[in-house]
Parts: sequence; structure tokens; C-alpha cells
Amino acid sequence: MEVIEKIPVAIAEGTDPTQIKDFLIVKTANQWLKEASQRPIPKMLFSELWHEGELCILFASSGLGKSILAVQIGNSISTGEPIPGFKNESISQTVLYFDFELSDKQFEGRYSAEFKNHFEFDDNFIRIELNPDADKPEKITEEEFLINSIEKAIEDTNAKILIIDNITYLRNDTERAKDALPLMKKLKALKRKYDLSILTLTHTPKRDASKPITKNDLSGSIMLFNFCDSSFSIGAGTSDPNVRYIKQIKERFTQQMYDDENVIVCEITKPVNFLQFSHAGYGKEIDYLRNISESEKEVVKEMVQQRYREGKSYREIAKEFNISHMKVQRIIKGKDENPSF
Repeated sequence: MEVIEKIPVAIAEGTDPTQIKDFLIVKTANQWLKEASQRPIPKMLFSELWHEGELCILFASSGLGKSILAVQIGNSISTGEPIPGFKNESISQTVLYFDFELSDKQFEGRYSAEFKNHFEFDDNFIRIELNPDADKPEKITEEEFLINSIEKAIEDTNAKILIIDNITYLRNDTERAKDALPLMKKLKALKRKYDLSILTLTHTPKRDASKPITKNDLSGSIMLFNFCDSSFSIGAGTSDPNVRYIKQIKERFTQQMYDDENVIVCEITKPVNFLQFSHAGYGKEIDYLRNISESEKEVVKEMVQQRYREGKSYREIAKEFNISHMKVQRIIKGKDENPSF
């Protein structure tokens, strides 16, 4: 009743009543279900980690192979062939890979044998990089120019799959939440307008490798995480420099399949002329986390005590340090005999 009474006030203040009505789409639950049933079930593009129609974010620290995996995913979709160990339910189709990371020579190095015997990509795989000689119109920002250029590439190719490597080239500072929101809105608008599936890559700030990966490790985490449909991350193994694990962080079309108890373990390999992630099974994330030293443990215990003195609850402290609230209680009471964290 209160909402109805507020509408005349808005009109009296000069607000267009059609804008008020159009802001919300009102239908019965049965109408929603009927309309949804007439649309196809989204197909998996990269197992349960990325589906058709999703704006997905792949994030990780620098040097862990985000670009390697992204090219591999794009190649899989362009051919219609799944990566061994992963699922791809889509047909062979055009993929636009916006490469804002590597030069053409660096790209060649990854997909050749010593710059000879080049890997042969499907012609559906289209790589795009910045043109340093492009003339930007004076009346628009560099960001708007780039978004407009991306849209033109979509229209010219009729592509439905976009991979953006990486997102920091669309915004100068994605670590600031206020800058992340406009960026995600623009990507979402493109997704809806052209019925796209978008995979965006982004770096994480330096993180504590002794702790599990969470959504809080994503740059500009709150805005980026809220606006994306799905997200997954790459972590590094501690015993082998070529070992990586993939962890599912957010999902909408499926249940979480690859959490900290069931990460996908991979090895970076290069059979002949294609740098890639090779599926090596599954494992627990804790087995790939860095062990912290006794001195580091003592520092953490002191910080836990300090937070408690500041008035924080056991659960608040547990969340901050990624430990159980029972362990926090033991530390506070001086009864923590378990050395593990």
C-alpha cells in the first residue's frame, strides 16, 4: 500500500510514470516458469565452471596461467571439442579472444615449437589486440572507445563467445569497487544485447598462499562478484612449479562441484607446440596450500588475541583468519595445542 501511495508523489515531482512501471517486470510465478521452459537449457562451455549466457570471471595471481587456460578454453569452443578431462556441450563456433596481455611474438612462442612448427588453430578462433595507431575520437574516453570497438567486432563477426584477457584494460583500476560497477554494467549490457557468453580474466592482489582462495581475493570483489554469473580461480601447487588447481567460486546453473574438498588438479605442459593445462585428477585444496612457519603461527595467534581485545566475536575473528570459531576460542583461552592452521 505504501508503494502505491508513493507513485503520485513521484509523478508530481516530474518523474515519468512509465519509467516507474518499467523498472520492475511483474508476472505470476507460473508465467515465469512457462516462459523459462521455452528457452534452451544453457550448455556447458567449460564443465560446470562456465555456461552459455554467463558473464564469468577467471581470477588468479600473476604468473599462474590464466591466459594459458583461457586460450585453451577458446580453442576448445572454436573446434567444438572438449579439453580432455573437461566438458564442452557447445557446437564449433566463433570465439573472439581479446588479448591485451601478450604481443604477437609472445603468443607465437607459446603456440609453436621454438617459433617453428606452429599450432594450427581453427579459423573460428579470432585473436584481437590493441591497435597502437588507432585514432580515438576526441569526445569519448579511452574506455568508451574500447567498449565501442568490442561491440563493432561482435557485430562484424556475429560471435557469441567473448574472452577478455584481461579486464584491467577496460578499467584503469578494478581494485576500487566504485570503478568496477560501471564496467560490469557495460559488459552485462553487451551480454544481453547480443546474447553473449563472456569470460573475463583479472589479476588478484598479492594473497596469502597459505589460505584457501575465496571471493575476497577477487580485485574489487564485492561489485565484480555480485555482477558476474559465475567465477573460478587458479591456485598454485607447493611441491611442483608446474602444478595448478582450479577452484569453483560462484555458480548459478549447477551446484558447486569443485570446492575446497574437490579442486581440479592440473599440470602445465607443452606437448610439441601447444602450451596447456593437462587434467591430472582431483584433490583437496589444503594439500596445495603453503605451510606456515611456527613464527608465523605465533603472529597469527597474537593477532587473534588482539582482535578479541578490540571486541570482535569468535565468529568474526574466525572469518578474518579463515579458521574455525572453536580454534579461535582455544587460542583466546590459551588451550590451543593443535599446531595446524
